[in-house]
Amino acid sequence: MTNGGSADGRNDPPVRACHYLIGPSGFPNYGDELIAATWLRYLARTDPEADVWLDTHSPGPAQLLLNDLHPRLRCTDTLWRLCGEAPSDDPWEVAGWVQSAVNDPGLAPRWDAGIDLLGRTDVIHLIGGGYLNALWPRHIGLIAGAAAAARRSGTRTAMTGQGLTPFPPGAVDLLRSLTDRFDVVDVRDDPSAELLPGVVRTCDDVFLDPPEPTPSAQTREFVLCIQSDIGAFEPSMLAAQVLGLLRAWEVHPEQLAIVEGIPRIDRAVPALLEHEIAGAEFHPFRDIWRNGLPSAPGQTWISSRYHLHLAAQAAGATGLAVSVSRGYYTTKHRSLIDLGSGWTSFDAEAGGAPDRPAGTGFPPHVLRRCRDLKRSVAEAVYGRQAAEPAQPAPRRLTLRSWRTRSS
Repeated sequence: MTNGGSADGRNDPPVRACHYLIGPSGFPNYGDELIAATWLRYLARTDPEADVWLDTHSPGPAQLLLNDLHPRLRCTDTLWRLCGEAPSDDPWEVAGWVQSAVNDPGLAPRWDAGIDLLGRTDVIHLIGGGYLNALWPRHIGLIAGAAAAARRSGTRTAMTGQGLTPFPPGAVDLLRSLTDRFDVVDVRDDPSAELLPGVVRTCDDVFLDPPEPTPSAQTREFVLCIQSDIGAFEPSMLAAQVLGLLRAWEVHPEQLAIVEGIPRIDRAVPALLEHEIAGAEFHPFRDIWRNGLPSAPGQTWISSRYHLHLAAQAAGATGLAVSVSRGYYTTKHRSLIDLGSGWTSFDAEAGGAPDRPAGTGFPPHVLRRCRDLKRSVAEAVYGRQAAEPAQPAPRRLTLRSWRTRSS
């Protein structure tokens, strides 16, 4: 945007750019917070004077967790509220209701100010993650609301690093119709790319700026994170499988650290093992968010959480990628294993005790290539950096897929 001029010859104050991010921050969830933090750090480097809004289901906690990452960050929950006000969970009804509300704010007067803000932004950006799928069918309203706002105002729209499977079968055509209105559409795995033929398939948004490892003399050799919030497995079943692995690998409690990706939820399984792993070290979410993951080369992780897999392997650790949901987590972990994380896939439903993995994380050239791919996506969304020749971003991103580029 350019500066204006007043009638008396004085210059008006600069008009700030306004970027509107949408994502599930503030629950908190290590992976969701990490994706939001990645984009906020990017915008702090490239556009520190812009206003940045983050539309999330938990704006208060998100503001506190992320506030120091961009000097002009503010949080709201407009589109998430509209999704929740839809008359049912049916994706078609949700999308129709949210679009109607954005086009006629009188239908949702409690969020009139937020809807008005949507029309005064330069970019509306659904940041990456695995929140747009059949597990949370109302979230399709986020896509619909962004598309409707852009149609009214001409705002640039983007979706990046999306994991869309499993998607409601009866809503795939709706998804395609809505995403056809977006300027940039980027997904992170092959099954998501198959849902949207012709879109870009790169990798997870966190590859734009992977977290740095925080090595310590006290870093333990084995690290565990097993969740109990998704999938059909009772915590007791997962605890039995974990105990079997620890015994098979002859892991002693003083060699073990436990990491919490979501507060409380990731404590259920370790709590059942309390008397078997007395002496293990516990890292609550609060500590890993403030101080970083206790990750280092040579470690072996047992993790069902996808972004812990991503962050730990970036530090050179290997591990067992535990899928607690074949339709959801298997795809997520497979996307990293196919890139060369060196981790072993483990289906919790199948059980067993695989050998201890012997990988070393992504080779440096893979991390560089992933980072370059995500930087190209970022430039397509927000324009090129000021230090580079100014060029208009394309209406549709034309990067080749990861599979093609790496062949």
